Amino acid sequence: MPTWRTIVCPLLLIGLLSLQAGFAADDYVLGPDSLPRDGVPQGKLSQHQWNTSEVFPGTVRDYWVYVPAQYTGDKPACVMVFQDGWSYCNPNGQVRVTHVFDNLIHSGEMPITIGIFINPGVVPPAKSGQEERKNRSFEYDTLSGDYARFLLEEILPEVGKSYKLTNNPAGRAICGASSGGICAWTVAWERPDAFQKVSSHIGSFTNIRGGHVYPALIRKTENKPIRVHLQDGSNDLDNLHGNWPLANQQMAAALKFKGYDYQFVMGDGGHNRKHAGAIFPDEMRWLWRDWKEQLAD
Repeated sequence: MPTWRTIVCPLLLIGLLSLQAGFAADDYVLGPDSLPRDGVPQGKLSQHQWNTSEVFPGTVRDYWVYVPAQYTGDKPACVMVFQDGWSYCNPNGQVRVTHVFDNLIHSGEMPITIGIFINPGVVPPAKSGQEERKNRSFEYDTLSGDYARFLLEEILPEVGKSYKLTNNPAGRAICGASSGGICAWTVAWERPDAFQKVSSHIGSFTNIRGGHVYPALIRKTENKPIRVHLQDGSNDLDNLHGNWPLANQQMAAALKFKGYDYQFVMGDGGHNRKHAGAIFPDEMRWLWRDWKEQLAD
């Protein structure tokens, strides 16, 4: 007959292990490459608004442009676009992109790169008292070339009025988290002639608007010249749309099967950018690792 010790002790052990796992999940911190450093010149961040979209008519949105201190305008700069822009350029956010860019551009580990941080569009209310309509899922989760057109026909030409931007697809990268992550992949998948570097954090390769088909498409489609970094966590979402960790593992398996230039980092985090923020400097080193050879004149 079991005693209270034989019952309680295993339960206590299970509880301690669960508590330990709870502390492990999302226990990520930013390293020195994500913080300002003495002697490293800081780039400038400016805020703008776009309210004349033809690809997504009726929408308005804010966007921010980061220009590194090393940019002189003598030759075109590389470009990296971020969905959910403020989440990535917020100086107190979970991913400190501008600090990482400052440090890695200064060290020569990535090229002079102009960052474009774009919020999803919203449709203003038609009448007083109504709420705005969020256009995020339509823009990000739809499997089409529309968001790529939005970037190539509207945003990049607008930013290009003030700064010289490269047309070399090897010098253009795109990044996002969750639905913004699958959006980043879709842009490169649809237009590898324009974007060839992808950074996806906790990407929603699930059935929100059909994104679960990508692993099968990758396996059955001729390879495209895309380099992609995937990040996810074992405690990411599991809901009616699908299982995020499984979906990202399926993506990684398909990319491996086809021999893509890819990297997949699985942590124990949830549906947030904490893990992405911790690894972002090394992710950028990997993504831009051969930039001098790729972008040689």
